[in-house]
Amino acid sequence: MKPDIAMRLGAAVVMAATTLGTVSVHAEVTVGALMPLTGPLGEYGESSLNGVKLAAQQINQSGGLLGEAMNIAVGDTQTNPQSGVLAAKQLIATNKVAGIIGPLASGVTIPVAQSVTSVSAIPQISSASTAPTITTLKDNDFLFRSTPHDALQGIVLGDVVKEAGYSKIAVIYVNNDYGKGLADAFSARFAKLGGAVTASIAYEEKQASYRGELTQAAKGDPEALALIGYPGDGVPMLKQAIEEGLFGKFIFTDGMKSLDMTKAIPAKYLEGSIGTSPEAQESEAKRLFEGAYEASFGKKPPLPFIDTAYDATFLLALAIEKAGTTDGAKVRDALRPVANPPGEPILPGEWAKAKKLIAEGKDIDYVGASGSQNLDDAGDVPGTFGVWSVRGGEITTLRIVEP
Repeated sequence: MKPDIAMRLGAAVVMAATTLGTVSVHAEVTVGALMPLTGPLGEYGESSLNGVKLAAQQINQSGGLLGEAMNIAVGDTQTNPQSGVLAAKQLIATNKVAGIIGPLASGVTIPVAQSVTSVSAIPQISSASTAPTITTLKDNDFLFRSTPHDALQGIVLGDVVKEAGYSKIAVIYVNNDYGKGLADAFSARFAKLGGAVTASIAYEEKQASYRGELTQAAKGDPEALALIGYPGDGVPMLKQAIEEGLFGKFIFTDGMKSLDMTKAIPAKYLEGSIGTSPEAQESEAKRLFEGAYEASFGKKPPLPFIDTAYDATFLLALAIEKAGTTDGAKVRDALRPVANPPGEPILPGEWAKAKKLIAEGKDIDYVGASGSQNLDDAGDVPGTFGVWSVRGGEITTLRIVEP
């Protein structure tokens, strides 16, 4: 964790409350944000954190949380399980957080849930952890997520790759719950549609060279490489694949929807690449979120999980407000009632409306910026996925599909 970052962000949120809202700042309700500010997923940490900060700003401008300022304390997971667990423990012990947003990587989220939040009775909502194994994780019902899982994305990816005319694909995936879960889901769907996965190879992170894995994947004459990984490792892997002349066509998932990738790899090598990523249908909720984001931070980049981080933060705050306390078990038990029908729809930014309805004892139903946030018994949400491509060096969404 980087205490200076947490202090600066906390001060920024409180300042927004005193300058733009009507909240007394003599006390705070603190929520933790476990973000990969460094490591292989570092590109997504700051952008997701902006989603968290936007929700807190809106809440503080519209009456605050339980009548106090909502403060954000930040822990850097470094995209590493051990660092994530340590940062989570510090957020709970030092910052006394009422809940945790994140982490982003499934391989970090799972140990945090198992060894920290579930035993400390602290609600946790991951905005980006998509491994199917999380659905059945023994977490005492303290782990939720605001993004759909990869059993769904694998189906969409299989359909998209087959529709693109491919029949033989090699897969290289990061060796963790996210990578294996998505690789398995894609391979099963692609095979069901008549396609062949010529190789499915796991890779370990932070290697100097991936030429061994790439050479092995290139056997069997695959038409393209499906890379399921993170930018920190994926970009060097792409460079090596191109340098060795092993692959000329690429398929990606959410973990590689990366501006770092499009900056580092010459456009001609990525032109026409396709990928999938959780993405919302056009809606009033999405438009409200994107307008507010642009007003605070500038145009939203084409990166995943900014809207899901916003939704996770807004949902957690709604549950705290409904519970009327920061008691972890009571907040957990309030999450589904504020996320699911029946109830008055609450759109992004409508904190004052939600606060009033809760005070009146009325039901509410949060409508997410990223799509439906209806939480099922496992803490999962349904979702839609964007089919994206790299064209002229830019990431472009082609269409949105529902599994």
